[in-house]
Amino acid sequence: MVELIRHRKIRLFDTAVEGGEHFYELDVLSAGENLTVFDAPFGRAGICICFDIRFPKLVRHLVLAGVRLLLAPAAFNLTTGPVHWELAFRSRVADNQLFIIGVALAREEASSYVAYAHSLAVDFWGKVMGQLGEEERAEVVELDLTQTEAVRRQLPF
Repeated sequence: MVELIRHRKIRLFDTAVEGGEHFYELDVLSAGENLTVFDAPFGRAGICICFDIRFPKLVRHLVLAGVRLLLAPAAFNLTTGPVHWELAFRSRVADNQLFIIGVALAREEASSYVAYAHSLAVDFWGKVMGQLGEEERAEVVELDLTQTEAVRRQLPF
């Protein structure tokens, strides 16, 4: 098997929400230290995992490394997901003018961890191009990555 890229989650999620859920990733994981950027046929892409999306400077460093598409596998919970999932992704787009694909688990009520679900694709302008619900499903969205450069020229940060 050939390893194409390897990413280790940089920010670990350790929290106890009053009246909500408790998560202590530090009990079972150790954090990574490096950004993950790779060259794809369409240009540079980057990866961040779940809680990483909440850190604007982390995403900014990816953009400064040339990233135009950010892939973000995530499993937001039922406490933070409904209020922060879409907001977090659209905020990082507004800060950085890139495409973000947030890939989430489908909701499985019988599981020991019930994820919020709602995979989504957000364009360089902050528009949600597609969002799934709780069920297992797939959707294809077309990304025009040349648009990011045009927007960055017109509205430079």
